[in-house]
Amino acid sequence: MRKLIVILLLLAAAPVQSQPDKLWEVEAESEDVRLDFRHDTVEIRTSAGLTLWWRRELTVPCVIEYEAMVVVCDSTDRLSDLNCFWMATDPELYSGNVFAHLKERRGVFKNASSLRLYYVGYGGNHNTTTRFRRYFGKPNPPLVQEYTDSAHLLRPNHWYRIRIETRYQHTRYYIDDELLFDYADPKSLTRGWFGFRTTWSHCMIRRFQADCNPAD
Repeated sequence: MRKLIVILLLLAAAPVQSQPDKLWEVEAESEDVRLDFRHDTVEIRTSAGLTLWWRRELTVPCVIEYEAMVVVCDSTDRLSDLNCFWMATDPELYSGNVFAHLKERRGVFKNASSLRLYYVGYGGNHNTTTRFRRYFGKPNPPLVQEYTDSAHLLRPNHWYRIRIETRYQHTRYYIDDELLFDYADPKSLTRGWFGFRTTWSHCMIRRFQADCNPAD
């Protein structure tokens, strides 16, 4: 807790933008959302579903890296849903642009099934599951792999280091240097957008970067 207090005090001293900066787009289920941008960090408070989309399209080979934390300071903070989408596209559009139907999806999680993408739900379902799914643009995307043991569920106020590698016919998801999901995809997603996904939570993201020409 002392470490968390120090982090929040340092962030509080930095300039704040209450609206998304030019690199992010919000898709929210509720208007009860607060986003605070401070340098390379964004703090998210939401009472319902929310996807924070990185506005730049990504292509393979691609490496995405960032740090993220679920903040739990009191009984009003919920420990759940440090999730993400990547290589997301809208199959209804030739361009695949995920922003065209933001208003129709409205940040509702089940509506994301209209997209093609890879998804990890880390500590979902009230921090009882960690899952990987591959979305095909249809309802009920299949569950590829799942963890339910405590070692692969969320810890409060812990900065997780996340690394996602996507190459042709392969994508990998690492958290705190552990390879959690390693998925070979014969119909791989080779371009698309990244979205940080959560619901009813208080989260922070920092040091986000996406390199679409990584060195081997």
